[in-house]
Amino acid sequence: MSKDFDGKVAFVTGGASGIGEAVARQLAARGAKVVVADLKLETGQKVVDAITAAGGTAVAIAVDVGQPDQLEKAIQFTVDTYGALHLAVNNAGIAGAGKPTADYTLEEWRKVVDIDLNSVFYSTKYEIPAMLKSGGGAIVNMASILGTNGFANAPAYVSSKHGVVGLTKATAIDYAKQGIRVNAVGPGFIETPLLGSNTESEMFATLRSLHPMGRLGTSDEVAALTLFLLSDAASFITGSYHLVDGGYAAQ
Repeated sequence: MSKDFDGKVAFVTGGASGIGEAVARQLAARGAKVVVADLKLETGQKVVDAITAAGGTAVAIAVDVGQPDQLEKAIQFTVDTYGALHLAVNNAGIAGAGKPTADYTLEEWRKVVDIDLNSVFYSTKYEIPAMLKSGGGAIVNMASILGTNGFANAPAYVSSKHGVVGLTKATAIDYAKQGIRVNAVGPGFIETPLLGSNTESEMFATLRSLHPMGRLGTSDEVAALTLFLLSDAASFITGSYHLVDGGYAAQ
């Protein structure tokens, strides 16, 4: 496997499972030193153990991405541990309650927006100064197919992911001449813990039917696109939003 990320330091939120785990594993396999940031330290440590057992370099840190002070400290920890920050994947997120807009409580709304949108701003705010000191870098924000489409009974999630796309574009413009690229990835429905584990359920069958390819995506497929955007092969790509959705948005 190519070691095209040798010498690079990467920070991944929500890195203990699903897409974040796949991104962390693939980055480490290609030579990056990876900080796996997640609310669940024990689970994050298992990912790190797997990475190191495979010959990679990684460390886990507990972070509540809804708390900006924790993200600031996590970025400082990254720099203190590995000496720099070059790559970041702002991936942590939650689905939130499934109910119509007017039925959402204020608390439910704020929680989703804080985790799925505000945390991306918090992360970016602290990642960028560290990247500037490291000579530049690349950021991928994990949006969703619902950053471009609507979906019933998910007002906070849909709004947050649309916001992530907008934040990505604005940030990319701000730092395009300073050597920092910022892009967003929009996964369709992916087989991750966020959807649950009963893949034979009616819900999974319905979700599969929404995709022209007739299946859900995998975390590794999303990670592959993410790593391309982080790599030098994407050196002229910034401020863009890339779907990996089995044709969902083409309908």
